[in-house]
Amino acid sequence: MSAKVTSSDKIEDLFPETPVRKIITPVERLMKVETTGGIVLIIMTLAALVWANLSPESYHHFWHMPFSMTIGGWTGAGDLHWFINDALMTIFFFNIGLEVKGEMTYGELHDPKAASLPIIAAAGGMLFPALIYLLLCPHGEHSAAHGWGVPTATDIAFVVGCMAILGKKVPHALRVMILTLAIADDIGAILVIAIGYPSGDGINFVALGTGFALLVLINVLFRIGVRNLLLHGVIGVAVWAFFVKSGVHPTIAGVLLGLSVPAKPVLAKGRLAHFAGSLGGALSGEAKDRNEQYEVFQQLKRGARESISMQERFFKPLVPWVNFFIMPLFALSNAGVEIKLGGVEIPVMGAVAIALILGKPIGIFLFSLLSVKIGISKKPSYPWKVLWGGGMLAGIGFTMALFVAGLAFDVGDRQDSAKLGILLGSFCAAILGTIYMNIVSKPHDAPEEPKNEAT
Repeated sequence: MSAKVTSSDKIEDLFPETPVRKIITPVERLMKVETTGGIVLIIMTLAALVWANLSPESYHHFWHMPFSMTIGGWTGAGDLHWFINDALMTIFFFNIGLEVKGEMTYGELHDPKAASLPIIAAAGGMLFPALIYLLLCPHGEHSAAHGWGVPTATDIAFVVGCMAILGKKVPHALRVMILTLAIADDIGAILVIAIGYPSGDGINFVALGTGFALLVLINVLFRIGVRNLLLHGVIGVAVWAFFVKSGVHPTIAGVLLGLSVPAKPVLAKGRLAHFAGSLGGALSGEAKDRNEQYEVFQQLKRGARESISMQERFFKPLVPWVNFFIMPLFALSNAGVEIKLGGVEIPVMGAVAIALILGKPIGIFLFSLLSVKIGISKKPSYPWKVLWGGGMLAGIGFTMALFVAGLAFDVGDRQDSAKLGILLGSFCAAILGTIYMNIVSKPHDAPEEPKNEAT
């Protein structure tokens, strides 16, 4: 008589204990703890700050070592910093796009009214910091008003790190809302750069159009049932390359590719269980024909794979790579801001810091409240005071804000002052937001797995 298999049984328990498993198992358990990734991110951030201030020359020399990528006749030339920010971070944004796609299909963003809330909140979270900066920054002949775009951005990587540290203190619905808001914020930041700080090269619309055409092709292939991962991978890399060539930040390609992945499985719920139940002796090893048994297990393998959506198959394996490799590397290569106190313009530094600390939560909270009151958006499932905490965390501007500061001001005291303001504002937003959420938010259980349906 065979033992009854329950939902609590794990396939790992069936495998023999080996020396390698004794080493790997504790590491895997540690990596599954939500706060671990956030702690690693903080360590890398502090390491970058120490490195950049103790030996700024070696820090900048290391991350600006030449680095190039060649795909067919296309060559992307840059440095190690470029590779991390434009290539590896595209994988991070691809994973964010996958998570948002899952929520749009089954979760918090399935309702259009719920999906509209983070987009409207993102608009408020960009408008109010810009207005506060313009009110506080000095005016006159040599006005610093040109830096209005500096405090409008949210650094999604560091916000994700803070939410990881908070763990269950962040409601799942708020996490999804902040992730979607940050994506909308990034798209808004690209518009800010295009409108407020245009470069001489501009946007290559032919390359951008080709990238979007390939995105359409990927969606069409998924629609007609073409699920060859190699083919989709090659097209995805081409999309990224054309976005790089276009001048639009390629991380946007990562989000759009993630949103293109199907979030519904091929097999409907229960179909695999029905098939497995009909196999009888073949599963218990009673089949005499080994070829027949091989075919049965191959069919089960395919059925198990197709019972899980492609979105889940991509998203869950990527999470540890993102949390423990891409994000820490991103922090180490981007957080090294050299602190220069000589010649600091206090009004510029203060305007940037206050705009991030206060402008973000005020804008996000007020626009969210207004959109709910007038009936555009659905009221969130968590209290308004918790939404305010999410707005505080969104004040972590950091890397995108540093990039905009480099475009807004020439190298010198004013640019250094803006960067100090970003550093001060982002750290205060992270610390105050984390403390506030720990006080006002109660631990929330993770959401139940969605009930999958066949496409």
